Amino acid sequence: MLEKILIANRGEIALRILRACHELGIKTVAVHSTVDESLKHVLLADESVCIGPAPSTESYLNMPAIISAAEVTDAQAIHPGYGFLSENADFAERVGDSGFVFIGPTPEVIRIMGDKVAAIRSMKAAGVPCVPGSDGPLGDDAEENLRLARKIGYPVIIKASGGGGGRGMRVVRTEASLINSITLTRSEARVAFNNDVVYMEKFLERPRHIEIQVLADGQGNAIHLFERDCSMQRRHQKVLEEAPAPGITPEQRAAIGKRCVDACVNLGYRGAGTFEFLYQDDEFYFIEMNTRLQVEHPVTEMITGVDLVQAQLRIAAGEPLGINQEDLTLRGHAIECRINAEHPKTFVPSPGRVNLWHPPGGPGVRVDSHLYSGYEVPPNYDSMIAKLITYGDTRESAIARMRVALSEMVIEGITTNIPLHQEICQHAAFQAGGTDIHYLEKRLGI
Repeated sequence: MLEKILIANRGEIALRILRACHELGIKTVAVHSTVDESLKHVLLADESVCIGPAPSTESYLNMPAIISAAEVTDAQAIHPGYGFLSENADFAERVGDSGFVFIGPTPEVIRIMGDKVAAIRSMKAAGVPCVPGSDGPLGDDAEENLRLARKIGYPVIIKASGGGGGRGMRVVRTEASLINSITLTRSEARVAFNNDVVYMEKFLERPRHIEIQVLADGQGNAIHLFERDCSMQRRHQKVLEEAPAPGITPEQRAAIGKRCVDACVNLGYRGAGTFEFLYQDDEFYFIEMNTRLQVEHPVTEMITGVDLVQAQLRIAAGEPLGINQEDLTLRGHAIECRINAEHPKTFVPSPGRVNLWHPPGGPGVRVDSHLYSGYEVPPNYDSMIAKLITYGDTRESAIARMRVALSEMVIEGITTNIPLHQEICQHAAFQAGGTDIHYLEKRLGI
């Protein structure tokens, strides 16, 4: 097992990684910006290093500073968490070239999956179902692009190959607007991602967002840990997630899971990863693979009993997977609400001092958070401050526990989106299960 790991992240995920390391007897190094010196994981780490000022470009995205911190503390490996540099192939490469272990896939696999066109080609080769589309980058031939769109059928969506997180997309419903939409998306992609490659796909009108969690050791062993439903979204950003996905049959779960496992073996994948799909009319359509730990990983941990972060650490240390598909049993239901420091209706961020923090408790309740009374939420980073997870033998009991837990959670001094989650849990459509990715925005009228 690795002896010392540098955690190249902040907030709740950094604390989650630190706890997993300490359970395994691994020493930790916390890196932080100047405004994050009072973060809980920084206070609990064996060592800490300030890597720069508040702006993430000068701290958490500063590759030389992070690698230098690993060097001066004699760390063996770097865990990137999620966000920031977690899916940056150049960073993974620099970590390896500097003599450290990158806790994640190889740079080559990150590059393939980070390029949406290359990822789709790779998935098709592995037999993973994909959305009907251009099967490659769009060229400059307007007539050919018009022909492709007619063949696919309107509406279509133009996507940036280097995009992600809901950025770099444009829906096209008429032939008259196609060419201009391609030009605009290409221009925006060049500015946002330094990559103007775009491609075309069929736009699905009412899909759900369902994803498959995988673990692979890079030694030919891979498993899937069932699926999550992440359809409760606002502007392509997930708000609430659950596992398993309502309405997915055991046969569907096994079939799509096996295809994802086969793709991992074909790629030589190493670590934790997630295959994201749009699901409509009983069909799965691959959209992308996240080559890292997901924000919503706790719901999978709750229904499988597998600690995904510890699994990442063991794989990075060179251990074989040690879990077979037959060893996994889907047990009960879990739901996660992302608690953000923001107004529940306008979504305006609400940084500031947390005067009182009282997390809920009771059977089947888990809180992943770096908050404590007196903590100052900075305005410089993502607004997520906690994840509230509830588990029950049934979906109904998990929802009931979530309603109680939300009513018990106290965060004074800043505004949060807890009221939004309370409202969602009362929605008849959510209680029934199976809402599509447009449901929440329609409900909110945005």
